[in-house]
Amino acid sequence: MVDIKSVVEDLGGEERRSDTSTDVTFALQAEVLFPKDSHKLQPEAAARIKAVAAEAQKNNATKIRVFGFTDNLGTYEHGLKLSKNRADMVHRELIKTLGSNVTYEVRGYSEDYPIADNSNEEGRKKNRRVEITFPRGAASGSGSTPGT
Repeated sequence: MVDIKSVVEDLGGEERRSDTSTDVTFALQAEVLFPKDSHKLQPEAAARIKAVAAEAQKNNATKIRVFGFTDNLGTYEHGLKLSKNRADMVHRELIKTLGSNVTYEVRGYSEDYPIADNSNEEGRKKNRRVEITFPRGAASGSGSTPGT
């Protein structure tokens, strides 16, 4: 059971933040970060990712998960490659602010784990995303790791 404290969606769903008692997750729509079917960051993407990195710093995050997702259009294999490449690009951008002393888990999941209905464009748009998750308010230097 997940104890959701709050979910905030802004800018027409371009960014979604979920807070639980243990984690903070930002879901950034792919269209905001990347051109269609590309993993090259848009110029404005760096500022969005930097804002998420600042939030991670406030929470003294030492472990960050960066997961990429696609919709169900195209082949599953293409989605895996694209979602992983997008997660890698966001990871590289996070390192610019957070440095490499943070432990990163970076994965691409293709169309697995949709958060909306893939049968319409509105849902597919929400499913094309990169999620950045880190522990909430972890004490700096603490050795505790949330359950995996």
